[in-house]
Amino acid sequence: MNEVVSRAVEIIRNTKVPSLRIMEVCGTHTHEIFRMGIRKLLPENVDLISGPGCPVCVTPVDYIDEAIWLALEKHATICTFGDLVRVPGTKQSLQTARGLGGKVVTVYSPQDATAYAAQHPEEQVVFLSVGFETTAPSDCISVKNAIKEGLHNYAILTSNKTMPGAYRAMKDSADAFLYPGHVHAITGTGLLKELCASGVSGVVTGFTAAEITTALATILTRFQEGRPFFENCYPRVVKDEGNPAAMRIIDEFMEPCDAMWRGIGMIPASGLKLREAYADYDARIKFGMPKIEGKPNPACRCGRVLQGEIKPCDCPLFGKVCTPEHPVGACMVSGEGACSAFYLYGNK
Repeated sequence: MNEVVSRAVEIIRNTKVPSLRIMEVCGTHTHEIFRMGIRKLLPENVDLISGPGCPVCVTPVDYIDEAIWLALEKHATICTFGDLVRVPGTKQSLQTARGLGGKVVTVYSPQDATAYAAQHPEEQVVFLSVGFETTAPSDCISVKNAIKEGLHNYAILTSNKTMPGAYRAMKDSADAFLYPGHVHAITGTGLLKELCASGVSGVVTGFTAAEITTALATILTRFQEGRPFFENCYPRVVKDEGNPAAMRIIDEFMEPCDAMWRGIGMIPASGLKLREAYADYDARIKFGMPKIEGKPNPACRCGRVLQGEIKPCDCPLFGKVCTPEHPVGACMVSGEGACSAFYLYGNK
């Protein structure tokens, strides 16, 4: 393994390329690249930019406002991952709503939420279903289990996203993508090959030092060839066919829908919602939710960060008004957020 890293580092340090922009789609890649000091290895003309691959970061203001409405107006118990509790809505966060009497319970999986619903039949429980293709199967399984167990007090509020539309929306933002291995362990490589055929270059990889440095070395090498490329640098996990069983359960319970991405806007067919057959478990339908339109803080630059237009340190709020203790934008809240990575590790 050390030989693999050494060889990759040698290629990264010694390969001469013209100006090159590489987008780390996944927030975990951003943090791991910082943590392992990989940025310091890259030539000055190779620029790593962040992309829209942090699920909390791209969750729109509207969605946070919807969750707050359920907690305060419908007195539903909100079960959610911890990061979402502090993400700002239009006027407040779920953390603020909790202080106003809303019941917000931190869970580690949707299965924890169904277990909570089973243990508290007197409460209406709503799980905040966010994430990409990696988490959608477990969200669907939670609905399947709720039906099996007769849990009529359980529902999910969907803000699930899919990556194909985001890749296409971002295709002109970078010269090459560092694709997230865990997403394509589910979806396979078919889309990435199609993108390559249409002129979009990229490499899919995992999260170890060997995997990330190998992927970057591959990008530097292939970029010199002057034509679009795709490489799978995570073959031990990512297969061409992906995970058919996971994709089947997503297709059984969910269907594509247009989706709003925080700071980016509406991307057609880039979201997932429950199919009509499972409307009883759709929180928007179950609680008769009105149309809620959130208003993002106009000073926040998360959208430009997520599109690779600026780095977090270019935002005038970064490290001053906006910190992990007092976040203005979602990118500073999430453990996968680019702003939190730059704040934690510095621009290095």
